[in-house]
Amino acid sequence: MFTRIMYIESKEESLNGPARIGRVAFSRTRCTLYYRGRVFQSLKGSGFKANYYDTKTGEQYWISGPRKDGSHRLYVSNIPVEIDPDIREEYWVKVRKLPGMKGRARV
Repeated sequence: MFTRIMYIESKEESLNGPARIGRVAFSRTRCTLYYRGRVFQSLKGSGFKANYYDTKTGEQYWISGPRKDGSHRLYVSNIPVEIDPDIREEYWVKVRKLPGMKGRARV
């Protein structure tokens, strides 16, 4: 399976829901995403400010590649974005190009 660091934001509560940055696995066809035991399928353009849904709960999410400038959210917000511990160093060094920040747990 192909994996990649991705930005994952819940859209169930509001347009600025809880968000994380973590390693997502893709199916062979890349139509299905897997993250922390959850399975996500594409909304194929039918979601409102969301592009994937959790196949078990139906909750909608915005899942995208992380931005180099750190502005991952669709809407400006002061809500912190958690970074999974297993990818924290890779995120700060390879994605953001800020090795001095590699200990930070939030964006």
